[in-house]
Amino acid sequence: MIVQVVLVGAALAALVYFVRSGQNVGIRASKRLAFGAFVLVNIYAVLRPNDVTLVANAIGIGRGTDLIVYLLVVGFVFGMLNTYLRDREISQHLTNLARQIAVRDAELERREKELTELLRSTRATAAEERHEEAGGSLPR
Repeated sequence: MIVQVVLVGAALAALVYFVRSGQNVGIRASKRLAFGAFVLVNIYAVLRPNDVTLVANAIGIGRGTDLIVYLLVVGFVFGMLNTYLRDREISQHLTNLARQIAVRDAELERREKELTELLRSTRATAAEERHEEAGGSLPR
């Protein structure tokens, strides 16, 4: 009985944390619903372990504990796959950002060189004009 209270409390605490966490804005609704369903099934399995055994027997598994282990393995594989896909997506975003920054920096450098050359030619032209107005010629 004490273990059931602790397990149900832990499941509810996980659900409350998941719902109230400010970081879950980007989580899809399907994942939220799946997690909520998982917690509810977890609570039901803790409170009614004989029902889990009946379900296990109905689908050809000997014990309810074995069914839970199999489901945990499937859930773990799903979690790992989800983490891998998210990591791959983040890596792709970082690669794209690095490319965009490199292109932008190259463009800025090219424009800076053009402006520097334009400034030099403008200064040279202005110097020639001032020198010509003064009545001299530029030494060569």
